[in-house]
Amino acid sequence: MLAMSVSIARKIAFEVLVRVAEQGAYADEALRGALGRSVRREDAGLATELTFGVLRWQRLLDFLVDRHLAKAGKSLDVEVRIALRLGAYQLYFLERVPARAAVHESVELVKVARKRSAAPLVNAVLRKAAKEAGAKGSATEIVAGLLPAELPAAERLGILHSHPTWMVARWLRAFGEARTETLLGANNRVPSLAGYFPAVEHREEALAALQKSGCAVRPGRLLRDAVILEGGNPSESDVARRGWLAIQDEASQCVARLMGVAAGNSVLDLCAAPGGKTLRFAMDAGTGGHVVAGDVHANRVRAMAERFEGAGLRNVESMVVDGTRALPFENKFDRILVDAPCSGTGTLARHPEIRWRIREQDLADLHGRQVLLVRNALAGLAVGGRLVYSTCSLEQEENEDVIGEALRESGGTYQLLSARGAIAGVLQESVSVDRVVGEDGFFRTFPGEEETDGFFGGVVARA
Repeated sequence: MLAMSVSIARKIAFEVLVRVAEQGAYADEALRGALGRSVRREDAGLATELTFGVLRWQRLLDFLVDRHLAKAGKSLDVEVRIALRLGAYQLYFLERVPARAAVHESVELVKVARKRSAAPLVNAVLRKAAKEAGAKGSATEIVAGLLPAELPAAERLGILHSHPTWMVARWLRAFGEARTETLLGANNRVPSLAGYFPAVEHREEALAALQKSGCAVRPGRLLRDAVILEGGNPSESDVARRGWLAIQDEASQCVARLMGVAAGNSVLDLCAAPGGKTLRFAMDAGTGGHVVAGDVHANRVRAMAERFEGAGLRNVESMVVDGTRALPFENKFDRILVDAPCSGTGTLARHPEIRWRIREQDLADLHGRQVLLVRNALAGLAVGGRLVYSTCSLEQEENEDVIGEALRESGGTYQLLSARGAIAGVLQESVSVDRVVGEDGFFRTFPGEEETDGFFGGVVARA
């Protein structure tokens, strides 16, 4: 337990960040578990701000901190490094936090983490940072003034926007400097929270309950039946627990709509967990349809089954399925979604820790598994059926290249369809289909341009 002199918000943020660093935990899941229902809204808000702010700005914070460390001191214990990042984030980014509190509580964090010998170092470094932060402008302005003019663009942007250099370099090649800077900026902003109402008959009741709890609900940016949620805690509301509200980014909702599920269809959601898209398929297939929600992890399948039962769904079957092997089904499916495990580079605003974990060489391994998933799924597609392949990645190896390779192996049995027809009828009237579907027929969203996560979707039909 941390000492009483450390606020509950900083205690939670520190412990979550240590878990993320040492155990590979996902920040949103670890934070959700740490907050529970007993933490005050103000403390939960600050803990969330600190956790995600430190993860988003990690590289820039380390740059600022390391200037005040002796060369031999730059290799620090995890707890000490995280305490320094927490203190620096408050000093450089949170104007309403007193500098004295940021420094003092960071020092206390290393003490109670049994790193007492590092307390003088943390105190000295953060006191220097406090003087700088109070006198020289924003963190990015300070860093921009310190970077050498001859620094390569990928390195400069990587430090200023807190991303790995290799990632920035490949985006510069793929998107150019202007779009890359837009993307980097979007990745460091708090993403909007979106959703939809699966239980249409309870929509008005759900809206009233959300608004009563302090959550403002406004129309989605892309989809007619999507909503943007602001304020309150809709993810943990009774409305969400009853299945009346599904929390899901609008780009992810668009992918589900590419499937074009009709009443009576048989549907396979191959990599379904946590089940947000499956809810949509169950609605569209109706009581005469049948939806299989598969996932390779048994614990996630159990969680999905509980979610579907809580939502009152009777046409969904949850089961453990390893899509990298031949599928265990005798009958073919009218619709199959392969929402493949991927690098997640389109979701770095929502999951900032990913940018520090993924390596460029991982993309080849992911590509191989993704092609296996599509190949096996195509074998389970009925004549006249439709398969949608999607990722939340921006990388060509995981997107266009996967579909291209899978189709080359198919011998002409399958063909690529444009996503235009499936998505045009569900977009807001103000949104042109050309905005999200390219001339090549693929669906794409780009963070910073659509104000959503970055998703890719390709539609394949069996002749």
